[in-house]
Amino acid sequence: MRLKHIDRIRAIAILCMVQVHTAAIIPPEGISVGHPIAFISAAIGGMAAPMFVTISGWGIYRSAIRRRKIADNDFSSWMSWIIPRITILTICQLLVNSALMIDRGGRFEWMTPGVLTLLALASLIGPLIIYLTKKQRFSMMLIFMISPLIIGDLNGTDFYWSERVSSIGIEGWIERLILNGTYPALPWLSFIFLGSLLEGYKENSDNQNMIVKTGLFVILVSMIYSFYEKIPWALTEGNATLTFFPANTMFMLTSGIFVVIIFRILEGRETSGGEPFGGERISWLEPAGRLSLTIYVAHFILLGIIANEMQDQPRLEIYTAFLLTILHTSIWIPLSIWHEKYIPKISFEELLRKFS
Repeated sequence: MRLKHIDRIRAIAILCMVQVHTAAIIPPEGISVGHPIAFISAAIGGMAAPMFVTISGWGIYRSAIRRRKIADNDFSSWMSWIIPRITILTICQLLVNSALMIDRGGRFEWMTPGVLTLLALASLIGPLIIYLTKKQRFSMMLIFMISPLIIGDLNGTDFYWSERVSSIGIEGWIERLILNGTYPALPWLSFIFLGSLLEGYKENSDNQNMIVKTGLFVILVSMIYSFYEKIPWALTEGNATLTFFPANTMFMLTSGIFVVIIFRILEGRETSGGEPFGGERISWLEPAGRLSLTIYVAHFILLGIIANEMQDQPRLEIYTAFLLTILHTSIWIPLSIWHEKYIPKISFEELLRKFS
């Protein structure tokens, strides 16, 4: 049975990613890193990727559980599930990179590992995750969350953006994939394990309530620490308690707690036989959630065209940039509804289902 709240979480995650990516390509004039609008945009982006990866981890775990019933430890059956996923996700990543190349006003090099290659890596280890107990998966999540503390400067703390999105040779590419790219396995695989833990979480709701309370307390302490040390609480990159590039331990913990809270709110009473949060009033979000991978690739292609056209052009006024960002974000909702009605078989999601 397809769960409505999962599609809604996917939709919110992908739309937030569209928003923050659009804001990055068409930043308005006069908006600095410390501006409230920039902080709100960064906050939305900071939550979008963890939600997107977590809900993908949820899906990979459920899909691997179903595959185990079919495969029954048959190697070729597992390969027929793994290889198409890795291939399609990697091709999608290359499409995204090529659409938004740095030399055309974009943000990436063509070979840059990103969030989709992270999901490809997660698909590779999916068959292993399903054989771990909940305690083992929870332990793995924590290990990945604290991995920035363990690897230290290997995460590319001092990298310029151009260094983070470039790689020389296979060794360099693997280094970006694992250690210091935009979404390296250390620590971003922690959200894959978090997604596997959210599957069937009602069985351990008391434990999760305690984890959320403890996490919120730690977050409060981090805010107080930032205040007394007079350093920013959160920045996309730089000297702050929470940083996204590279993702530090406090960011992983904070975003993980908020993902669990959002998950629990939107789930409502659906897993117990009731309605998800909002009932049918927000069901219009669901098609975008079911088309999240296709939207992810398509919106970058559109942004790549815009970035190329805006090279060497002056920044837009704040109201113009704001309206264009909102328009580009919201347009994917009616487009996904139209797509589901008229051409539901044409999507990357359908390719994954067909070849897996």
